[in-house]
Amino acid sequence: MEIRRSGSQPSQQGPAEHFTGQARIDPLGEAQEPGRVRAISVTFEPGARTAWHSHPLGQILIVTAGCGRVQRWGGPVEEIRPGDVVWSAPGEKHWHGAAPTTAMTHIAIQEQLEGRTADWQEPVSDEQYQGQS
Repeated sequence: MEIRRSGSQPSQQGPAEHFTGQARIDPLGEAQEPGRVRAISVTFEPGARTAWHSHPLGQILIVTAGCGRVQRWGGPVEEIRPGDVVWSAPGEKHWHGAAPTTAMTHIAIQEQLEGRTADWQEPVSDEQYQGQS
């Protein structure tokens, strides 16, 4: 058993090539071999969001605070709130982030495949974020 104390791991800024706006990433835990699970907490400032991306083995998001948005490729922009759980299937292109005027925090749980948890793609345009395309 291993206990990781809250605040024992430094926060990281979400990299500009994967995020629009300000996002803070706090590592929560990573399984040791042979496990592949990784969990992080991500806080998005109002209007911040990920780029389009997919996960080789899927992803679970658990919204813990605020109000956010999520969209899968070809689908509508959906509002998400605390307690909502979002499943993105393996390879499903999607994005997620905060609402325009409200921050949002979620826990992201995904498995690593060959050392990666995500395949990053193009930024989400302002029109896509607003649900206009």
